[in-house]
Amino acid sequence: MSGRWAKGQSGNPSGRPKKRRPHISAFDIIFDKSLTVTQNGIERDLTIEEALQMQTYQTALKGKQMAIRQVLKMIEKRETALGFNRPATSPIKLQVEHDSANANEAMLILGIAQYGAPRDGGGPATAPFQLATWAAQAAISRPGRSKLSDKQLDEIRRCTFESDKLKWPRSRA
Repeated sequence: MSGRWAKGQSGNPSGRPKKRRPHISAFDIIFDKSLTVTQNGIERDLTIEEALQMQTYQTALKGKQMAIRQVLKMIEKRETALGFNRPATSPIKLQVEHDSANANEAMLILGIAQYGAPRDGGGPATAPFQLATWAAQAAISRPGRSKLSDKQLDEIRRCTFESDKLKWPRSRA
């Protein structure tokens, strides 16, 4: 027969070998295990996954960038999972009111403006609200501006604290 099998006879008389084990990865085997961990004097059982997450969290608190990224991913994953269980909310209606006092306060906090000396014969309420010298200087020194009119120059001088310290660009003053 020149090395061939007879018709109907298998080349492997014992048949196909059985699978050695199911398709379980090494990670699945490890993650099924649990550890006993002592925290603050209390023993508790943790899965390997929980223990690794806790260790990653502690490493992130120490400032390690990779651990911080991993914790942020865990938080995002948790938020996404919780988001599916939340009831739909109605959209928030936003109403904006502009208040010039708030803008003035912001400019005071940032040092862009300040109150000048009160006017003669008036109390503190008569103090003019003026731009800081540096802010006005930055505005008039910007390149590409057209020449300022006399009226504009007077307005800048009137609204700037210590306007005599301004350095006027050539062809503007």
